[in-house]
Amino acid sequence: MTTSSLSPFFTPQGVAVIGASADPSKLGYRLAHNLVDCGYQGAIYFVNPKGGSLLGRQMVRTVAEIPDPVDLAVLLIPAPIVPQTLRECGERGIRAVIISSGGFKETGAEGAALEVECLGIARRYGMRLIGPNCVGVIDTHLPLDTSFLPPPGALAGDMTFVSHSGVICDVAIDWARSLGFGVSRLISLGNQADVTETDVLAPVAADPYTRVITLYLEGVGDGPRFVVEASRASRQKPIVAIKLGRFAGGQRAAASHTGAMVGQDHAFDAAFRRAGVMRANTSEELYDWSRALAWCPLPVGRQVGILTNAGGAGVIAADAVEAIGLHLTDLQDSTKAAMRSVLPAAASVRNPVDMLGSATPEQYAFCLQAMQADPGVDSILVIIPPPPVSTSEAIAEAIIPLIQSANGAYGSSAPGKFAKPVVLALLGGNLVSRAARLFRATHIPDYPFPESAVSALAVLARRAEYLAQPERVAEVLPGLNTLAARKAFEHSGENWISDALTAYGIPIPGVELARSADEASQIAARLGFPVVLKIASPDILHKSDVGGVLLNRTDVESVRLGYEQVVANARLARPQAKISGVHIQRMIPSGQEVILGMVRDAQFGPLVMFGSGGVEVEGLKDVTFELAPLNRVEAEAMLDRTWAGRKLRGFRNIPPADRAAVIDVLMRLAQLAVDFPHLAEIEINPLRVLREGQGAFAVDVRASYKVGIDHRA
Repeated sequence: MTTSSLSPFFTPQGVAVIGASADPSKLGYRLAHNLVDCGYQGAIYFVNPKGGSLLGRQMVRTVAEIPDPVDLAVLLIPAPIVPQTLRECGERGIRAVIISSGGFKETGAEGAALEVECLGIARRYGMRLIGPNCVGVIDTHLPLDTSFLPPPGALAGDMTFVSHSGVICDVAIDWARSLGFGVSRLISLGNQADVTETDVLAPVAADPYTRVITLYLEGVGDGPRFVVEASRASRQKPIVAIKLGRFAGGQRAAASHTGAMVGQDHAFDAAFRRAGVMRANTSEELYDWSRALAWCPLPVGRQVGILTNAGGAGVIAADAVEAIGLHLTDLQDSTKAAMRSVLPAAASVRNPVDMLGSATPEQYAFCLQAMQADPGVDSILVIIPPPPVSTSEAIAEAIIPLIQSANGAYGSSAPGKFAKPVVLALLGGNLVSRAARLFRATHIPDYPFPESAVSALAVLARRAEYLAQPERVAEVLPGLNTLAARKAFEHSGENWISDALTAYGIPIPGVELARSADEASQIAARLGFPVVLKIASPDILHKSDVGGVLLNRTDVESVRLGYEQVVANARLARPQAKISGVHIQRMIPSGQEVILGMVRDAQFGPLVMFGSGGVEVEGLKDVTFELAPLNRVEAEAMLDRTWAGRKLRGFRNIPPADRAAVIDVLMRLAQLAVDFPHLAEIEINPLRVLREGQGAFAVDVRASYKVGIDHRA
C-alpha cells in the first residue's frame, strides 16, 4: 500500500457521513455538525436510510445514491451492518473509509471475527480503513473534522497527534487549547485493522503545517517497518512518543540473564533510539517537549544560561540542568560586566544570574539580551515568579520582542543573529497567568516549574545532536564464514555454538567435552595447562551457583580430581539434572568481565545486550540493549551507556582493557543473530577482556534454538 492511498483521509474531495442523524443527542449528529462547522470546503453528504434533512442538507438513503465527488466515507453505524456497508462503499468507488463504530475486537472473539471480515472486504475493493473503534481524523488547516468530539474544536497549529486511544485525543485537544498550542492533524487509529501508526508517519512528516509529531502508542504491529519509516520521518520532523504499558508482563521466564532482563520496554527503547524517536516518560513530558520542539530553534550545544530574580528558584534550575545532562555555562567577563552595570551590587551575575527580587522589566530585558549575545550560552531559561514590584506581564512584554527578534519570525527558516532557544518557567498561578497568555500567543513555551522547563531544553539539545549525526550506515564485517556457521547449526554437535561463534570471528578458548576423569586429563594435557573445568548440563544454566566450575587446574591429577568434584557438586545441587560430562577449557588470563547477549523480541526482532558480567549481572543490572545489526558507532554507544563499558577505558588501579575487541565481538554477535533467525538466544557471560591490544575471549557461552534445543560451550 502506498502513501498516496492515504491521501483521501487528509485531502478528500468529498466526504460521506454514513449514520448521520438529525437527533442532537446522537454521535451521528455531532460528527455531521463538526464536519460542517469546521469549514470543510469539499462536498459533504449525509446518509441515513430514513432520509430527511440535516444542517440544511438533504440526506440520501443509500450509499449508491451519493453523488460525485466522494472519496472518503465515515461510518458511525451499528457494528453488525458495517461489512455490508463497506461492500456498498466499494461498489460506489469509495477507497478510504473511517469506521468510527465500536463493537469489534475490543469486545471479544465475535467482534474480532467481524473486524477480520471488514478487512477482507476492504482488500477486495482496494479500500484503506482507519479504525474501527476510533475518533476519526482532524486537519485544522484544510480544514477537515471527521470526529464526534465535543466543542470547542482544536486550534489550528503545529502538532500532529497520532493516538491509539480515542479518549486521549479529546484530552490532547483540550490540553493544547488551554496552552494556546494548536494541532495541525489529529489521527485516531482505534483498533488499526488496516492503517497503523507506521502508515501515517510519511504523510504527516510531509505535511507543511506539522512541526512536531507526537505518538500515543499501545504497541506497534510491524516493528522493523516502524523503525524504517520512523527513521525517515524523524529526519524531517521531530517525533515524540509515549509507549503505554511499560511494566505490563513484557518479560518472559528467565531462561538466562539476558532473558531475565529484556522485556518489551527495552525493545521499544532500542527501537526508538534507532529511529530517532524521543521517548517521553509521562504524558506531561510528551506535551512539554512538543511545544518546545515546535516553537524553539535548536541549540548548538548543551551550555545553559539561567536568568531569574529568585535565588532559590535558580538553584533548583541549576540542579535540574546538571541532573539531566546539560551544563551550566560560565558567562564571559564582558557579559557579567554588562549585567553589573544595571543590577544592584548585591545581585549575582554568576550563572544562574540572580537579579534579586527588585528586578524590573528593563533589567530582565537587558540581562536577557546580554545572555543571548554571549557565545558561550547555547540555550536560556528565564524564571519569573510573581515579582514584588512590577508585574509578570510587564516582564513578558519587555522580553518577548528580544526573543522574537533573535529567533526570527515564527516559522521562519532564517533565525536572527543570536538565535537560541529561550523557555520560561512561570512560577505561581493566577499572578503569572496573564504573562503566560502573552508568551503562548507569541509561541514562546512556558512551564510551571524549573524542572519541566529544563527538560524541554534537554530535548532540544537531543534533537540538535540527532540531526548533526550522519544518517545510519551499515558496516560489512570481514571474516564471517556463514557456511561454517550453518554447518555447525545443522550438525548440532556438543560444541555447535562454539563452532558457530568461531566461524563469525568471535574468539573462544579451546574447549572439549570430557565424559570421564581419564578423558578430562587427556584433553587438558592436549589443550595445555592451566585449564578450567565446567559442568556440562542443559539443565544447569548458572554453573558457578552449584559449584560446577573449577579454575586454574595446573596438572593431570588436579584435573582428574576436579572432574569428580564438579560432577558430585552438580548431582548434589540438581539431582534431576542431565549431566553430559565436564567441559575442559584453556584458562584465559585475568581481565575485566562483561556480558554480551542476544534475544529476539516478538515485535522488533533480535536485540543485542551489553553490560557488567560475571555472577553480579542481575544484581547490578548495568546493561543496555540495541537492535541488531550494529555498526561501530552504535556498538561504541552501547559501551558508553554502561559502567562496564566506561570502565574498559581504565579506572583508578584498573588498567585500560581492549574496548576495540569488545566492539568487534558485539558487532559480530549481532550479525550472527541477523543471519540465523532460528537462533532464539545467545549469552556470553563472561566475555573476558584483556589489556589493550590483547583481545577478548568468550569464556562461557549459552545458546538455544527457537525450537528449544539448548547447548552450552
